[in-house]
Formats: sequence, C-alpha cells, structure tokens
Amino acid sequence: MAATIAHWVNNKTFPGTSTRTAPVTNPATGEVTGQVALADVEDARAVIDAATAAFPAWRDTSLTKRTQILFRFRELLNARKGELAQIITAEHGKVLSDALGEVTRGQEVVEFACGIAHLLKGGFTENASTNVDAFSLRQPLGPVAIISPFNFPAMVPMWFFPIAIAAGNTVVLKPSEKDPTAAGWLADLWAEAGLPAGVFNVLQGDKIAVDELLTHPAIKGISFVGSTPIAQYVYATGTAHGKRVQALGGAKNHAVVLPDADLDLAADAMVNAGFGSAGERCMAISVVVAVGDIADELVTKIAERTTTLVTGDGTRDSDMGPLVTKAHRDKVASYVDAGQAAGATVVVDGRTVTPNGGTDGFWLGPTLLDQVSTEMSVYTDEIFGPVLSVIRVDSYDEALELINSNPYGNGTAIFTNDGGAARRFQNEVEVGMVGINVPIPVPMAYYSFGGWKNSLFGDTHAHGTEGVQFFTRPKAITSRWLDPSHGGLNLGFPENN
Repeated sequence: MAATIAHWVNNKTFPGTSTRTAPVTNPATGEVTGQVALADVEDARAVIDAATAAFPAWRDTSLTKRTQILFRFRELLNARKGELAQIITAEHGKVLSDALGEVTRGQEVVEFACGIAHLLKGGFTENASTNVDAFSLRQPLGPVAIISPFNFPAMVPMWFFPIAIAAGNTVVLKPSEKDPTAAGWLADLWAEAGLPAGVFNVLQGDKIAVDELLTHPAIKGISFVGSTPIAQYVYATGTAHGKRVQALGGAKNHAVVLPDADLDLAADAMVNAGFGSAGERCMAISVVVAVGDIADELVTKIAERTTTLVTGDGTRDSDMGPLVTKAHRDKVASYVDAGQAAGATVVVDGRTVTPNGGTDGFWLGPTLLDQVSTEMSVYTDEIFGPVLSVIRVDSYDEALELINSNPYGNGTAIFTNDGGAARRFQNEVEVGMVGINVPIPVPMAYYSFGGWKNSLFGDTHAHGTEGVQFFTRPKAITSRWLDPSHGGLNLGFPENN
C-alpha cells in the first residue's frame, strides 16, 4: 500500500484523526505513489494550536539566535537540495534541472532573511519633547499561514516562511495536496537546523484546512499563491476575519516582440518561457504579441525550435515533463481543441506528442497557436500548460493597449534593440514585473514579487522589504524617564514643547 503523507507538528509527524486521504501520483508514469492526509477541523486546530503555543518563546528569542538557525537551515538546504529536487520531480513532473533551479531560487530568500536584523531596526528620536524620547519597533504578527500551489512546492513557500520565521512569527504551511512531500522534507530540515518545536508546522489538506486557517482567530496573517478566483476568496474571507492577507492570483503574461528585435533571441526566449515546466508557471509567457511584419518569421523560428524539444520523464534526458494530473492535462488539451475550432492555426500540436516516458503519463507536448484573437478562450483564460498563442498587431501602441486592457497584470516582457521603446514600455505597461529582453522577469529576493490588477489581492508583494513589512507591524513608543516630578492635573490634549 502507498505510504500516507502526514502533517508535521512540534518537529514530528502528526497523523491526525481524519480518515480522509487523496492520492499522490507520479505524473510521468500515472502511478499512485502515496496518499496524503486530508485534515478535518480538529486536525487543523491541533496544528494551529501548536503554532500558537510556540509563538511567545520564539517572539522573545534573540535575533542572534534566530539568525544562527536560519544560517544552519541555509547550509543544510544547500548541501541537500538535490534530494528536494528529486522529490519535486517525482510528484510535480518538472525535469530535475528545473526542480533544482526552483530550490535554488527559494534558497535566495533564505539568504535574504539571514540579514533580517538590519531590516528590523526601528527608529529613535531623543528629546522629541522636553525629556521625552520617541522610538519605533517592528514586531511579529504571531502565527501565520502559507497556502501554496502545486507548481512550485518548494520555492513558493520559501518566498514567505524564511522571512516570517526570521521576524519572529510561527508558521503553518498548507501545501498543495498534489505534491505534498516537499513541505514535510523542509519541516524536517528546520528541525535538524535547530528550530524549536511548533515554529514551523505543516497542515496537509484541502478546502476544510484552508477555511480553518482563514477563519481561526489565532492566525494573524495569510500568504497565498494560486488562481485568481481562489485568491479572491482567500482575500475576502481572510480579511473579513480580521487577518492581514496577501493573495497572489493568476496570470496571462504577454511578450511583445518589436520589428527591430533579434528574432533568434526572441524565439529562444518564447520557447524557454512558454514551455519550461510544461507552462505550469505563473510567470510563463503564454501570449506572444508580434508587432508589424515579423510574425511569419517569428512563428517559423519558434516552431523550428520546438521540434528539438524532448517531452518526457523528468528523471531522464528530457526538456519538458508531463502535466501534474490527468485531469489538468485533459483540460489544457481542451483549450487547444477550442482554439482550433474558433479559427486559430495549430502550428505545433502537442496533443500528438510521443513522450520519452511511461504510456500512462500525463503528456502534452509544446503547442503553438497562430492567428489567435482576443475573444478566444485560449487567450482569455489562464491555461497553465504548454500552449503558446500568437497575436498579431500593427504597432507598439496596439500591443501596449492589449496588455493594459487585460485583467491580469503579473508579468510581461518586451524584446527590442530600441532603448527608448524599452524605457517607454517599462513606464507605461500596467504589470507588476517587467522584463526587457528577459522572458521570465522573476525578481531577486531583495526585490518584491507580485503582480497588479487581478494578479494580486492585498497591498504587499512577496519577499524583499515588502515581505518584511507584511510579517511585522510597527509599534510607536513615547517614553519619559528623566523628569520624575509630577506635572499636576491637565486634561487637555498633550502638546510637545
């Protein structure tokens, strides 16, 4: 029988009381490799109670000790990240090199959090009023929850929990039930690094677990990444229950290719950004906006490059792995069917791919659609698969209007050799992350990650200084020690002098 993937509480596995489970599959073979526990309300409350009980002591732990544990976690992660990459490939399906890249980018946030002491410094004003000092602090929120998606089971949680923990919060991580093992591996690594029991916990589950996190009064903050409809639900429910919420939603990322661009560079970038991780990235390029008369040549170059790609098992010599589940594979393929029926030209058809993997794997090869219009579902919807659509426009202005009128605003890119056009684009485009001749502009850990419009609900982005602000709250203190004399009764509003 397949092993059960349990919760993690107080630095050890916790089976819980619920008998509900969900299958975990290897997408390259279709084999069920495990059963993940699905929490009931009682299980969720037990995990939250552990984080709540651990908070006072962790809040009062010195920054020096917190930072030392973070450094140990970083060293352990760096030494053993190959293990984590293998876990990700086995449950998500992305190729090993891509999984290792995911872990490495997450590690950058751990390294950023190792410098938290500098970022938590407050301000101090001596003698703001006569013999009165004024100063400010930044203090942790308390127990916080992270609800993470299937597509980056290690990196996305690491956008949040290193900063949350470094700032003195305790954490409950609710990973996707599609690939839950990475969360437990990270929890075990924290324990090995010396993190006290209850500071980092893992709650496995589905909507029951999520709803308890969103409504439980002990949880003070929610960090979420997922689709826009669920992000809206998380934001509305969490804030209605008095929580601080950052909910990162869906995307429809456009790449504009101007007539003066290096088309070989652009074609390489479109293939890399459109088909990497089988398109299951919120920063994937899913729409190529070809400006002017370059479209035919650009489409040809992209199509030629897809013929060199190997779709297959991520543990083999493959460029692109399977989709995460059979249901998701079939849904993505249905968008290709709909686009073709609506009049799009299927230049490269991934539905007929011959994979380097098991016959029961969830395969869909790189797919390229040309002559796509804005009314087609292949354009309007977030597909989250290896489907690249080409829209043809006549001018830069038309391309800009196309992007700015789209309800999503996560990431975008422009390919050009014209510095003036690039500078204008970065100023005018209504998108949170912009690449200039860079197809996947994921910011460094010391900058913020997040979109605009329907790609973000809340006021702060992930990681960087905005992450520190999210996981802390300011406290202003006014103090008088040098004048012990009694000033007498005065019911007027205090004035500084």
